[in-house]
Amino acid sequence: MSNDRRLDVLRAIVTEYVHTREPVGSKVIAQSHDLGVSSATIRNDMAVLEEAELIYQPHTSAGRVPTDKGYRVFVDQLRTLKPMSLPERKAVESFLSQSDSLDDVVTRTVRLLSQVTRQVAVVEYPALVREKLRRVEFVDLAPTNILVIVVTESGRVEQRTLVLVHPFSAEDLNWVRSRVNAVAEGRDVTEVHEAFDTLADEAPAHLRDGVMMMTEAVSDLLESTAESRIVLAGISNLARGAVDFGDIAPVLDALEEQVVLMRLFSELNQDDDVHVTIGEENPHDALTQTSVVTGTYRTTDSPFAARAHLGVVGPTRMDYAKTMSYVRAVAAYLSRFLSQ
Repeated sequence: MSNDRRLDVLRAIVTEYVHTREPVGSKVIAQSHDLGVSSATIRNDMAVLEEAELIYQPHTSAGRVPTDKGYRVFVDQLRTLKPMSLPERKAVESFLSQSDSLDDVVTRTVRLLSQVTRQVAVVEYPALVREKLRRVEFVDLAPTNILVIVVTESGRVEQRTLVLVHPFSAEDLNWVRSRVNAVAEGRDVTEVHEAFDTLADEAPAHLRDGVMMMTEAVSDLLESTAESRIVLAGISNLARGAVDFGDIAPVLDALEEQVVLMRLFSELNQDDDVHVTIGEENPHDALTQTSVVTGTYRTTDSPFAARAHLGVVGPTRMDYAKTMSYVRAVAAYLSRFLSQ
């Protein structure tokens, strides 16, 4: 018996089961897939696949269903992913190109992935180890209330409201804004700390306490851009597919807490193009009923580059080829966005 044909039978079972959620019989494969053999021959192949624990029969007289091991063999045989069609690619690029900041592109990305895959989408903000400052703004809210806004070179925006001991005039605020941007623009958090060490000494005596508070706030906000955080969308997709889970509650709990996903991302090989973990392969109990398809996006290959992950969480009965293709394509787009 041909090993290639056996794999063709496995692919047919996975494909049919993913689209119908019904156990797949030999007659369906013979009619729907041009394998060039009879349904009797296909039944023999299925018996071998079942003995190898790649498929199983959920009940007597039923067709066959892939196991986690069967899905793994199927995914490993996807040597090349079918690229998105030109209309699909244009639609993705058009939707994401409307983003004008990192927050916007992350929000759009997670919405897009959840819509096109009909699963839960997860996007991690890049941990920009050496994120650099583009601009600082100080907005006068009240005589002693100042809004500090930090804009990084990636377009990320962080802000904080300060209550000063002494009021700052418009002229005072302009002086601080000018000096802070002059010494800090284009620098990372370590360099900003060093630049601010002497800035308070330059300030007029009546401004020094306020200047110290404002520069500390800028440093803190810039440092916070290196903290990992994730955004999710499409949890309702998972709930609608609850029939695919024995118990969906642990999965929903894990997604809500997000800690499991952060751990999963931290354990990934960051050089992987697209990585798939299936069922029991997931190291965390809450995800053993799911498959997780992840990709990595980055600015450059520099050790200090922006780097993060995105992915899709769904049942093991998943359209792997489509999901992997979208994850890879969107990760590539995010890499281009950050590099620009």
